[in-house]
Amino acid sequence: MDVSDAAQVSAVAAAPPEDARSLLLQTLEQAIDGVVLIDEHNDVVVFNAAAERLWGYRRDQVLGRNVRMLMPHEMRSRHDAGVHAHRHTGRNRIVGTTVEVPIEQADGSRRQATMSVSQVVFEGRVLYCAFVRDASQQHELLARQRLLSTAVDESDIAVIVASADRRVVFANAGCLRMYGYRLEEMVGHRPTELLAGPHTDPSMLQALMSDDLAEQSFSCELLTYTKDGRPLWVSTAVNPVHDAHGRLCNFVGVLTDITQTKLHEVLQFRVLDAMAREAPLHELMLLLCREVERIAPELVASILRVDEQQRLQTLAGPSLPADFCQQINGVAIGPQVGSCGTAAWRNAPVMVRDIATDPLWEHFRDLALPLGLAACWSSPIRSSDGQVLGTFAFYYREPREPSALHRRLVDVSLHLCSLILERERTKAHIHQLAFYDALTGLPNRALLRGKTERALHDAGRHGWPLAVVFVDLDRFKQVNDTHGHVVGDGLLIELARRLEACARTGDIIGRLSGDEFVAVLPQCGGGAAVAAVERLVAAFAQPVTVHGVLLHPGASLGVAMYPEDGTDIDTLIRHADMAMYQAKMHRRGGFRFFSAELNREAHERAMLEADLREALGPAGGLALHYQPKVASDDGRLCGVEALLRWAHPRLGMVPPVRFVALAEECGLVHTLGRWVLAEACRQMADWRARGVPVPSVAVNLSASNFLDAGLPEVLQRLLARHGLKTGDLTVEMTESVMLNPDPVVLATVHAVHGLGIRVSLDDFGTGYSSLSHLHRLPIGELKLDRSFVQDIEHDDLARALTVSVLRIGKTLGLTVVAEGVETEAQRRFVADEGCPVVQGYLVSRPVPPAGLEAWLGKAGSGWPLSPSSAEP
Repeated sequence: MDVSDAAQVSAVAAAPPEDARSLLLQTLEQAIDGVVLIDEHNDVVVFNAAAERLWGYRRDQVLGRNVRMLMPHEMRSRHDAGVHAHRHTGRNRIVGTTVEVPIEQADGSRRQATMSVSQVVFEGRVLYCAFVRDASQQHELLARQRLLSTAVDESDIAVIVASADRRVVFANAGCLRMYGYRLEEMVGHRPTELLAGPHTDPSMLQALMSDDLAEQSFSCELLTYTKDGRPLWVSTAVNPVHDAHGRLCNFVGVLTDITQTKLHEVLQFRVLDAMAREAPLHELMLLLCREVERIAPELVASILRVDEQQRLQTLAGPSLPADFCQQINGVAIGPQVGSCGTAAWRNAPVMVRDIATDPLWEHFRDLALPLGLAACWSSPIRSSDGQVLGTFAFYYREPREPSALHRRLVDVSLHLCSLILERERTKAHIHQLAFYDALTGLPNRALLRGKTERALHDAGRHGWPLAVVFVDLDRFKQVNDTHGHVVGDGLLIELARRLEACARTGDIIGRLSGDEFVAVLPQCGGGAAVAAVERLVAAFAQPVTVHGVLLHPGASLGVAMYPEDGTDIDTLIRHADMAMYQAKMHRRGGFRFFSAELNREAHERAMLEADLREALGPAGGLALHYQPKVASDDGRLCGVEALLRWAHPRLGMVPPVRFVALAEECGLVHTLGRWVLAEACRQMADWRARGVPVPSVAVNLSASNFLDAGLPEVLQRLLARHGLKTGDLTVEMTESVMLNPDPVVLATVHAVHGLGIRVSLDDFGTGYSSLSHLHRLPIGELKLDRSFVQDIEHDDLARALTVSVLRIGKTLGLTVVAEGVETEAQRRFVADEGCPVVQGYLVSRPVPPAGLEAWLGKAGSGWPLSPSSAEP
């Protein structure tokens, strides 16, 4: 009820007492609002049915009790005082007004309500009557409206609400940000008046004003303009809104900025699609210019080519008069040849803001100005090697500079122009690239396949034998790493020439990839194949000088025979590759024929790979053994090296050289390296916890492990997890890591060193160019290769090399560890020459953790160690 209802109650109170009471109670009982009437003691005397539903109390629970029970708990203590103050002072805060109040129901839940309070004078008594209406639904609706309003305003999408006569009544904050208007500047105006510009499509504007829009939704892509004239492509959706009677009351328009999308999805997609369809050059360039002008209609686009005589030739200018293009054709580029000729000359963009006054246009402005061309921005189109192929230009009809949209258009268009012109320039070379190796000139994989399939067809038809020879150069990577790719490429060219020289008429020679070649020998049986590969091995082994570097190349060859080893090219090449691999494993510079035995070994290798994957899992099978490193003078323990062992359930102990190489080949080396690191850290933590005096543990990682940029983080986590210090761990690497040119390797090693982890160089002296590369990496330790140590007692050269390495280590401040020390004489020699640390069978073989602990208990404190400590 509102205030007028309260007045009606007062009127009822003026009737005869009994009638008035009856009328009053009937009126209040029928009211749709909850009615609560309290007497002069603030006790409830009326509590109607609507009030029962609103509070959840029965009236017999409420009548006669203080009205405080209907108040929320936090308001009860103040209620009586407020009502008494009104009675005695006449100060009115709520009588005659409507206020929002919370309702605490009998079950403790809360609702929102509106309350109007009236003062009733009845039989000399001052009563108060409250009319209470449930407003929870309205309150929730208002909350949802506030959330919706916030979401609409925070969105980057523009929302415009217009009246039935298409005038703006509302625009969200996203619209105001997008177009730069204030709300008061938009209200009352038609959106088509505010957002249209000189190049907005008139047909789209007409559609937006059509009567058909009142009955159905409409969507389109529209070029609009901001308040300051900046063009903006938007995806527009307009929906009519009708009231409950079907009458049109509003339009809601949603506008999404798609300017950047137009650049990529429209411009780039359409041009690339045309390129894929092999559209002619002229058609491609016209398409590009038209698409640019469609996105930015204020522009006039032009594409020129620079020919071999350094002259301009028009490729496309659909909005330029033909006479203008013809007069430009044949003009030589130069330092003052308009915007385009100058941009091509400088190989840099040229912006002429005003053609009428800029000296670059002195000899050409009479061509441009009569056509209404007032400004020009031209950029060179470059090939991938930086050569200028042409120019891409925007002309303007008023003096100005490019906008941000225009600059983005140029970036995308220049890339597309470069692709198109490079494709044209290399079109004559495409066939060569498609079927011949660019470096050696030999047939590539595609042409090799085609020719071999024809040869196999002839062999099958006539019953002829055929041999497939797979050739792989030995140590080619070392040539590249040591002498550079220029020398490596020169070696490939020379060996390709030798391969061709050994070939008979009708033989097929091709390069697969890298340092892999294939020779297909038609009408060639087993004996002839042996003679052929022997000639090839001999030819490849001849020394060659490439760019002043004397090289001693070699190759490993594998042979598969048709039809015994396969009847199709893929099978024959695969089997020849397997045979080559066995030749390389057996002895480099030789050859092998494929056989059933080779096939069996390949299957065993696949099974071994599966077993290794299982061993890395929960099933286990891998373990670490530890070999002590001790001081060469007093036998004091300096650390241990962790060495990986694999006890295969069927094969027994698998040599590390076999399964580590397998891990490299099948992509398990990262997992294997991380397993070794985790196990070594776990064991080190166990020794620390039990007081076993092991100073540190060294782990040898492969070159592939250092290609993992996440290795430093892995090490840091492992040390933290096991409570170890960085000095507890040493990371060993081979010279192949040091020689790897990949910058990731260098960065990873420096990051590991930055953690405080010691970096050791293993097998020093066996690789290539070690001295010239030592300064690249933060090495703290050199490990003298065992091959030098083993020959110390009987080889002067080995002794000299050992002394040299020790001096290098001392000069560079590095610790040198002599590996493979097996005799007292070897230990004494390196100790006398200043080698501080030794490792080898003289000290101990690699042993399990328990064996190392037993060795620690037996080892003496000085040399010579007792036999029991040398070999536990």
